[in-house]
Amino acid sequence: MTDELVTRIEALGDRLAVAKAMIDKRFIGQEKVVDLVLASILCGGHALLVGLPGLGKTRLVDTLSTVLGLHGNRIQFTPDLMPADILGSEVLETAADGSRAFRFIEGPVFCQLLMADEINRASPRTQSALLQAMQEREVTIAGQHRPLGRPFHVLATQNPIEQEGTYPLPEAQLDRFLLQIDVAYPVRQAERDILLATTGATEAVVHAVFTAEELLSAQEVIRRMPVGDSVVEAILDLVRGCRPGEPEGAALAGTLAWGPGPRAAQALMLAVRARALLEGRLAPSVADVAALAQPVLVHRMALTFAARARGESLADVIAAATARSLGLEAAA
Repeated sequence: MTDELVTRIEALGDRLAVAKAMIDKRFIGQEKVVDLVLASILCGGHALLVGLPGLGKTRLVDTLSTVLGLHGNRIQFTPDLMPADILGSEVLETAADGSRAFRFIEGPVFCQLLMADEINRASPRTQSALLQAMQEREVTIAGQHRPLGRPFHVLATQNPIEQEGTYPLPEAQLDRFLLQIDVAYPVRQAERDILLATTGATEAVVHAVFTAEELLSAQEVIRRMPVGDSVVEAILDLVRGCRPGEPEGAALAGTLAWGPGPRAAQALMLAVRARALLEGRLAPSVADVAALAQPVLVHRMALTFAARARGESLADVIAAATARSLGLEAAA
C-alpha cells in the first residue's frame, strides 16, 4: 500500500467520523443501521431498509442527502403508480410558430439519492422501471438512453409485517441491492433521547460534510483498499457454502431452495472494505466478513418449503453457515 493511499484512507476515515456524528444528531441510537447504509453508499451500491413504520427510515434518508451533499428525491410507491411516474415522460409542445415537438420531462429518478418508500406496494411493472436504473445508472425512454445523476443510489424501504396489497420484489431486483438492512426498535435510552430531541420547539440542524464529487472520490478509494488472501478465501468459502448445488453447500441441500450468486461475493468484497474504513482500519479482516454475512446474503437466498415447515429461519441458516465456513464454531 502506497503512502498516498494510506493518507487518503486516513483522511476519508476522519471525514466519515464527522459525517456519522452529524447523522447521529437527527437519527438517534441506530449506529449499526447508519454504518451499513454508509457502507452501501461508499461501495456505490443500493440498500433495502426493512422495518416497521415510524422507525425513522425516511428521516435517515433525508439526513443522508444533506450530509453527503446529494440531490435527493422521494417516491411513495402505491398500487396505482406507473413507470412514467418514476422515469418521466415525453409531452407534445406547440411552439410560437406553430411547430410541434416532443419535450422530455424528467421523473424523480433523475437525482443522486432516491428514496423508494414501500417499494413492494407498486405493481411488478412499476418495480421493474427501477431495474435498469439501479444496475446501469441510466434509463431508456422512447429509444433514448438517458444517464442518471452521479453518484446514483437507491434506498428502498419495506414493511416486514403488512403484506396486504403488496407485490414481493422478484429475486433479480432483490439481488441489485447491495445490502438488506433491518431497522429494529431503539433501546430504551435511545428512545428517550429521541423523545427529547424531536418533540421540542427546535430540532438539530445538519449540514453537508461531503459533496457529490468528494463522495465519488471516496468510492474510488474504497476500491483501491487492499484485501488479504485470507479475506478473499473467507468470502468464497461463505458464499459457496450457502449454495445447495455446490459441494461446499451440500449440507444445506434440504434447507435452501437456492443460494447467493457471484454478485453476493462482489458485495462482500466491497462492503468489508467500507466497514474497515468506517472503523478506522486500513484493511478488512475475516471478522468483517462474518459481520456482513447477514445483510449481504439474507435477500439472496430462499428456504425450501420443508425448512419453513420446520420453523427454520434464514438468519439462523446464515449464522450457522458463517460459523461453519469461517471456522467460528467455537465463537458461535
